[in-house]
Amino acid sequence: MRILTRYIIVELLQVFFLTLAGLTALIFLALVGREAINKGLGLGPLLRMAPYLVPQAMQFAVPGTMLLATTSVYGRLSAFNEVVALKSMGISPWKIIGPTLIVAAATSFVAVGVNDLAVSWGRLGVQRVFVESLEEVIYGQLRLHRSYVAEGVRINVVDVRDRLLIRPTLTVQGKGGREPITISAAAAEMRSIPAEQKLQVAFRDLDVEGPIKYADPSVFVHEIDLAELFDEADSRSPSNYALAEIGAERAEMRRQTDLAQRDHAAQQMLGLMTGDTSRLGVAEREQNARLIGELHYRERRLSVEPFRRWANGFSCLCFVMVGAPMAILRQKGEFLASFFLCFLPILLVYYPLLIVSVDHAKAGDISPAAVWIGNLVLALWGLSMMRRVARH
Repeated sequence: MRILTRYIIVELLQVFFLTLAGLTALIFLALVGREAINKGLGLGPLLRMAPYLVPQAMQFAVPGTMLLATTSVYGRLSAFNEVVALKSMGISPWKIIGPTLIVAAATSFVAVGVNDLAVSWGRLGVQRVFVESLEEVIYGQLRLHRSYVAEGVRINVVDVRDRLLIRPTLTVQGKGGREPITISAAAAEMRSIPAEQKLQVAFRDLDVEGPIKYADPSVFVHEIDLAELFDEADSRSPSNYALAEIGAERAEMRRQTDLAQRDHAAQQMLGLMTGDTSRLGVAEREQNARLIGELHYRERRLSVEPFRRWANGFSCLCFVMVGAPMAILRQKGEFLASFFLCFLPILLVYYPLLIVSVDHAKAGDISPAAVWIGNLVLALWGLSMMRRVARH
């Protein structure tokens, strides 16, 4: 029995690591291509971005690879009638599935760490490299296409001579319904300040059209706040916090909520005592309610994140609980059919359940623990198939 257990584990790990390398490389190339196309990045920025994309690629590759390795190994065992032979000797099929479940559980813990690294260090690293490379990206696009378009900003030029932009037109979209600002000039030069996340543009003979009209024949320097431009000025997204940081951030959200509620109560009391009706108006109450609602929503999102990451990580174990009995029941050596028979229901049931439960947990409709519903469904499905394996 030890020989068979050792054989199963060795075969499982061989298939797992080989497939993981190939699938990670494939997803990594897709992520690199997406960044290159969407953001117009050149070879230099892409190479600097590569280490941050690897965890993101592994985040998607690990669960699928674990399922593929499981269906491969147990499909071959079943095709060679090894499972039938073991049952004829009075040995339960759980004996050969148990070691794989242990490996899958260990892999799930690793997957949680990879997920945590991908959404915190990986995503923030990609954004940082993009901001640091923005000057290079814009100049490259302007030299090639005489135009650069990003979220909220558009730059058109007639020509680019070294670092000098000839007759540039910069359009910055207004936020909150405000009118866009269009800046045109005879020439301009750009310089990025990565430490401050700003893009500095020095215009010569400038003309401004928008809410305020302005003209300046001398050199005028305009700074673009990149954090505000890419909607990151207000706060870091809850999904980009590491698990170790979430507790402190939740405590900060609760503190801010408590302060907002106390401030609102104090303003109401002051208005009643002084007769200042402006402090008691509907607009003031709505503004305060909106602020408190936003803080509550952010705190709920932070409370859901640990459950989501652990559920995502332990999808490896749940996939194995489905894949192993499915491959044994089919008794076929070709594992791809078993893989897709498992993966299709996972795609149609598990991931929609995960998405819906996460959304409702963020809204406060259900407990954050409900994020595990998809994992529970897979585990119950796997156990029901395992009972069939043990009986027949």
